[in-house]
Amino acid sequence: MAASLRELRQRRKSVAATMKITRAMELIASSRVVKAQQAAARALPFTRELNRAVSAVAEYSRLDHPLTRHGAQVKRVAILFITSDRGMNGAYSSNVIKTVARMVQRLREEGKEPVRYIVGRKGISYVSFRGLPIEESWEGFSDSPTYDRAIEIADRLVDDFLKPTDEGGVDEIWAVYTRMESMISQSPRVRRVLPLEVVEGVRDVSQTDLVPLYGFEPDPETVLDNLLPLYVRSRIWFYLLQSAASQLASQQRAMKSATDNAQQLIERLTREANQARQAEITQEISEIVGGAGALAEQD
Repeated sequence: MAASLRELRQRRKSVAATMKITRAMELIASSRVVKAQQAAARALPFTRELNRAVSAVAEYSRLDHPLTRHGAQVKRVAILFITSDRGMNGAYSSNVIKTVARMVQRLREEGKEPVRYIVGRKGISYVSFRGLPIEESWEGFSDSPTYDRAIEIADRLVDDFLKPTDEGGVDEIWAVYTRMESMISQSPRVRRVLPLEVVEGVRDVSQTDLVPLYGFEPDPETVLDNLLPLYVRSRIWFYLLQSAASQLASQQRAMKSATDNAQQLIERLTREANQARQAEITQEISEIVGGAGALAEQD
């Protein structure tokens, strides 16, 4: 009994130490997710208006720009997917990886070659472990992205999009990220980045709306040349911010669940330890009473 009681106490002490860690991580994630949500909310209006501006130029100018041109045959498709650098955030990374796996399967069935661009160590480890090729990867900033990182990623994607496919270029660019619906719900999203879909971001014109007349200076082509790289950067920046907020929310929820489970385990171990201690005391009392009775019989 003594060994069992000692083991129960050691397990309870170990679980209590783990609970302190999960509780601390829960509080940290709770404080950081608010800032991440605010950053994503601040980026949304600029991204939306830039989408509308770029779409308007492409729609009304009717230019055949390289970043809006659809290839006659799509051979290579870039997939940028955003995962986390660390674990303990529930199914955040695995949901993105599953979405990408389904997308890769569909592309292969259509006779297209998927080209992987990965953000986050979890995605890099998953792909590397299976021996799959990685075109480019970035890590170390999944929960705290910066605009400089977004520029780095976007410029690399645009460069590869402008290359011919026989020189390592791609015909389309898709992004898989996690959109934060609420603190409870975060869902993976698949969005095409390039070639630009001119219908995206253009507001619906109702009967009471007036169709705007656009003028472009110095000319539509120059405007597109300056706006399109900025458009891609803002899209990638928005995806990084949304993914960071989703990651922290998922981590906060996972750590809260782990803390609650640890608390329940501690309570169960405490009950078992008390029962073991009571059994031990009962055994000791029985031995004392038995010894006293034996002495009384001898006397």
